[in-house]
Amino acid sequence: MTIAAVMDEFKRDPKHWLLRLSPDEWIRAALGELARTERAWDRGDLRGAGAGAKRAAGMALNGALIVAPDESWGRTYVEHVTALAVDDRVPQAVRRACAEVLDGPEPGSDLIRLRTPRSRETVLEAVRDIIAHAWTIVRKHQGFD
Repeated sequence: MTIAAVMDEFKRDPKHWLLRLSPDEWIRAALGELARTERAWDRGDLRGAGAGAKRAAGMALNGALIVAPDESWGRTYVEHVTALAVDDRVPQAVRRACAEVLDGPEPGSDLIRLRTPRSRETVLEAVRDIIAHAWTIVRKHQGFD
């Protein structure tokens, strides 16, 4: 199936939580959120970085959900990441990446955890892995296997 054929099948619905963006637009939105997450971390905004990491991962997974619907992933970004952290159908590396993102800084938490530059990179790399997984699902369903 060509990209044009998939895009012909995609019907945008600005009022629908998932269909307001195309699969590729969700991936691009995730990459933009990842860049904002990195800037938040650079500013020392750990809460913002933690929330951004979860949003970036979840946005990418929204793209995958359009082409490969799976109700077990839930509706919210955090529900998506939580579901994949324990889903035996996804590669172990993706499950680990989801667990790492979920273990990141908690928005709104008063708990202070010591973070190192290494832990920052671990979370950011985990988000990149999740985005790559979602991108692969989107491409596979667009005929790029």
